Amino acid sequence: MKTMSADAALNALRQGNERFREERAMGAGRDASRRRELAGGQSPFAIILTCSDSRVIPELAFDTGLGELFLARVAGNVANTSSIASIEYAVANLGSKLIVVMAHESCGAVAAAIAGGDSGKNLNHLLDHIQPALAESVEPEVNAVAQCNARMNALRLTSESTILRSAVETDDVKIVTAFYHLESGVVEFN
Repeated sequence: MKTMSADAALNALRQGNERFREERAMGAGRDASRRRELAGGQSPFAIILTCSDSRVIPELAFDTGLGELFLARVAGNVANTSSIASIEYAVANLGSKLIVVMAHESCGAVAAAIAGGDSGKNLNHLLDHIQPALAESVEPEVNAVAQCNARMNALRLTSESTILRSAVETDDVKIVTAFYHLESGVVEFN
């Protein structure tokens, strides 16, 4: 598969989400033939940094098949060292031109950050990444903080990665944010 421009990739995601919402999903590229085709390598057209929430499945929400999306999933769609490194890999080695940081409604990680308290060493570490969005938000409402968190994590990608910053500045790579609505399946791109 040849490299797709960021604009073409964003358009493909929008079209796939429309098919998903309207229950016209094609579900193509998920068979033995596609698995064999991908055994020699991958060239995903988009990178999605999203939450680990089991209700948020980018391959379904965008009606994509095997090898089309490169996913980095972590609760709260946090851009941490590991997720940033994964995204760097896809940009530098796989030719992906679009990065989407996708938040969603009713995010449990964001709700936990809002609730505060001691959640233990590892979870506290994760929730610390969400605190800047909580501080930035006008009101501590889960969906508003989740959207702010996506925007802040999108900014973090270029502020904490010279690979991604350079790719955005010189290689036609785009970073956008999105918000997934659980009940309707609508993905709003910002």
